[in-house]
Amino acid sequence: MVEVRRLVKEYTGDGRTTRVVDDVSFVIQAGETLGLVGESGSGKSTVARMLLGLLQPTSGEVRFRGEPLPPLSSSAMRRLRRQMQIVFQDPYAALNPRMTVRRILEEPFVIHGEKPPGGLVPRLREMLASVGLDESALPRYPHEFSGGQRQRINVARALALNPQLLVLDEPVSALDVSVGAQVINLLRDLQQSLGLTYLFISHSMPLVRYLCDRVAVMQQGRLVELGGCVQVCEHPQNPYTQQLIAATPEIPVTAGA
Repeated sequence: MVEVRRLVKEYTGDGRTTRVVDDVSFVIQAGETLGLVGESGSGKSTVARMLLGLLQPTSGEVRFRGEPLPPLSSSAMRRLRRQMQIVFQDPYAALNPRMTVRRILEEPFVIHGEKPPGGLVPRLREMLASVGLDESALPRYPHEFSGGQRQRINVARALALNPQLLVLDEPVSALDVSVGAQVINLLRDLQQSLGLTYLFISHSMPLVRYLCDRVAVMQQGRLVELGGCVQVCEHPQNPYTQQLIAATPEIPVTAGA
């Protein structure tokens, strides 16, 4: 579904050029979850934003379903955004505190001029139900919800227009461990029921092993290891991958969470 070819991102300032992403290539197959792992500042979120067409690469290319991404400001890119959505790290900052949940969930339909076939309100109810919430959430504001509930609302909004690809940018790192485990299981269930494809960005190897099919490890802007999750987690070849695994405690994520 997605092919990333030799992506490079550089920033220039004070007479210096800093390369934050350096020659990164990988493929995400339809229906799979690829984990993109690395410490803060490794370049993984920058890669995600280039993949979504939110950031222009210095060089390299992203292809979605065999076609290169259109120019960032083009109408073609706007149409493509229906198929590619993101769930951000901070569930509160990603929601407008002055908007009710109803307005938050309506926004994708307004922006894209979309009218759900069965009507807007039934579709909003369906979106909330898919993430374990009910219609009583619609007139309420983000501050009235817990962190886990806010992230569920973010996920519901991302699913509004039936995208094919979700980029999950550390979606549980701001949540308590038990709440995060529930959100991870929700994401796994949604993938199975909706046939979604995920790019899961994280610094936690146990979470990646639980959720992902393959894993790509980034260090200082470069891809240092890429392979099947079980293979990489049990037999890491790169010293940096070995350090990541050793530094991350086990996280209790179970099917019944």
